[in-house]
Amino acid sequence: MQEEAFTFLVGGEAGQGVKKAGTAASVLFSRMGRAVFQMDDYQSLIRGGHNFSVVSTALDRISSHYMKSHLMVALDERSVQEHAEHLREGGLLIYNGDVYEDGSGDFPEGVGLPMTTLAREYPNPGMRVGVAAVAALCAAIHLPLQEMEDLFRSEYGKDFDNNLAYGKTVYEKTKEALPRRFPLKRGTVSSSLWSGNEAIAVGACAAGLNAYFAYPMTPASSILHCLANWDEELGLVVVQPESEVAVANMALGAASVGARTMVGTSGGGFALMTEAFSLAGMAETPFLVVLSSRPGPATGVPTYTEQGDLDFALSAGHGEFPRIVASPGSVEDAFRLAAELLDLVWTFQTPGILLTEKHLSESRMNATFDLESVPWVEPLLHRDGPYARYAASENGVSPLLFPPSDQCIKWNSYEHDERGITIEDPLWTVKMHDKRASKRDALIETLKEKETVQVFGEGEQILFTYGSTTSSVLEACRADGLDATVVQILYLEPFPVWELKQWRNRPVTVVEQSQMGQFVRLLKERGGLNVTSFVNQYDGRPFDPEALSARLKKEMGGRGAV
Repeated sequence: MQEEAFTFLVGGEAGQGVKKAGTAASVLFSRMGRAVFQMDDYQSLIRGGHNFSVVSTALDRISSHYMKSHLMVALDERSVQEHAEHLREGGLLIYNGDVYEDGSGDFPEGVGLPMTTLAREYPNPGMRVGVAAVAALCAAIHLPLQEMEDLFRSEYGKDFDNNLAYGKTVYEKTKEALPRRFPLKRGTVSSSLWSGNEAIAVGACAAGLNAYFAYPMTPASSILHCLANWDEELGLVVVQPESEVAVANMALGAASVGARTMVGTSGGGFALMTEAFSLAGMAETPFLVVLSSRPGPATGVPTYTEQGDLDFALSAGHGEFPRIVASPGSVEDAFRLAAELLDLVWTFQTPGILLTEKHLSESRMNATFDLESVPWVEPLLHRDGPYARYAASENGVSPLLFPPSDQCIKWNSYEHDERGITIEDPLWTVKMHDKRASKRDALIETLKEKETVQVFGEGEQILFTYGSTTSSVLEACRADGLDATVVQILYLEPFPVWELKQWRNRPVTVVEQSQMGQFVRLLKERGGLNVTSFVNQYDGRPFDPEALSARLKKEMGGRGAV
């Protein structure tokens, strides 16, 4: 593992401010010029569930969290029990002495602080105890008290005086009790911290998003939240309708009058949208869906991560129509692909899916966005003469016309002629099928000019990934210096077979978060690759780089056929 890497883990009950403590720690490390990765783990409970946040930091780039922590702060007894195995050798446990007695069971010894007792001197003590975790971290890394005060002013500004007073008390008691500290070097990283969902929102806005429709569904919900906060500043329409069915149909209606729209959901919500997804295919409506996966089927494990929706994204809807599916592996990818997909669905007037997962959607990491490279959506518009909504063209794309207009504009979910008039004639049916299909050929030529695959490293061993698993694989390679070539597929449909020729006769290992190997099948059936090893995980938790590195080394040592 990189010498500079340091991991802080804080755990407690829902409602104790665990996630906020993790966010404050991320901001602290970022202010120190360090690279940061924050992963939040929470149950689908408002109160009483076990929450924890893992923040890993390094002097240079870091692309995933490490579960083995150097410093662990446990706000309740369960956190000690749950995370005893996650304390690194030489690591330090600081626990809430009011709710846990040191030395009980086989759990590690540590430093107890009366966090709850001290919090009772202030209003809302149950919610304030999370502040103790940040104060203890500041003391443990030898942060000057003034810098802690600056951090509290930005992160705990509400009721700042009480938060600071409580934090100072915990800070001083931690200093007195600690057997050792973890002084961290300051770095030169200057990029801001973003979650994947925030990057998606910013990327779409940069490309010209006008309206966002969503019904809250973890892990896509925070896109709705941040766009609702920005709506007046950016001139957006942000709507939460009564259901996912309403979300999809409102988005299609808005697009038909010229609004550049996007919707966000998870697997269960997208299941309700598939009829509208097919409608978009027939009516040739620009329709961008952010599908942020969680374990399924049905409700699944609603606040956790998995890559089980790949087949669904590639085949959702009835009938045949072209679609675009892309999956980001980093926050920078999320920004770029959100903008790129919004542009592509409007250029080709067809549905598209930005496929991601909870691990990328909700985790925070350093990122820099290139605003100059973002395409501004400029659809093909009708200029003169009589208007036909589905006029024939070489690439299958027809000019658009929006109200107000004295011409008839007809978008139709039924099969239709070039004016949009309903037909059941076999010749027109064939013509319109061929028209829609020709878009895919044109789309492939466009994608050949874009980055559809990213390659990292030049090692002999070939590792194929997609989505947020890419970040875990890259960190695993850095963790132990694995000599590998990591190939990340960005565009999954149309599948970039033209980019894969150089790997077709070489044994490759596939890493993904699904039980049945959906990505493996795609690579073998569409890419013609020789997949000889498969490393997967499907417990709802993202890969830990060190554990993943050990599995990869085992696979590289002796490959077993899939």
